[in-house]
Amino acid sequence: MPVIKIQTFIQAPAARCFDLARSIDLHTISTQSTGEKAIAGRTSGLIQLGETVTWRARHFGIWQKLTVKITALEASSHFVDEMVKGAFKSFEHQHRFDVENGVTVMTDIFTYTSPLGWLGRLADALFLQRYMQKLLIERNEVIKAYAESDKWRLVLK
Repeated sequence: MPVIKIQTFIQAPAARCFDLARSIDLHTISTQSTGEKAIAGRTSGLIQLGETVTWRARHFGIWQKLTVKITALEASSHFVDEMVKGAFKSFEHQHRFDVENGVTVMTDIFTYTSPLGWLGRLADALFLQRYMQKLLIERNEVIKAYAESDKWRLVLK
């Protein structure tokens, strides 16, 4: 079971970073390369505890749907989304927001299990883990860019 851990250091308040990470609208902006779009459940605004969102996106040339649910949430400090339905056997994505020396440390811990047993584990080793890490880093760069500028006002109203 691969575990991807990424830390992003952001010169902005933790509450702003927390809300940007929960923003369906910013998620759509940050995943333009995959054409990701919210098609069911919460489709705009800030996702809340107990809510779901179904995403439609293109990965590896195939259109896929993924439904996640927010299973834990504590304002400004952390939230967790877990797959309800999708291509993975399972996944859990923890989002943590800590402040160190006036800087928000946004930590992602993405744990997943691929389907198809040994074939899934082979895909993880060959390309999938790197692909997922790249997607998360790209997304975090967008969150950072919005949080550290006035752009955050475009998605947090």
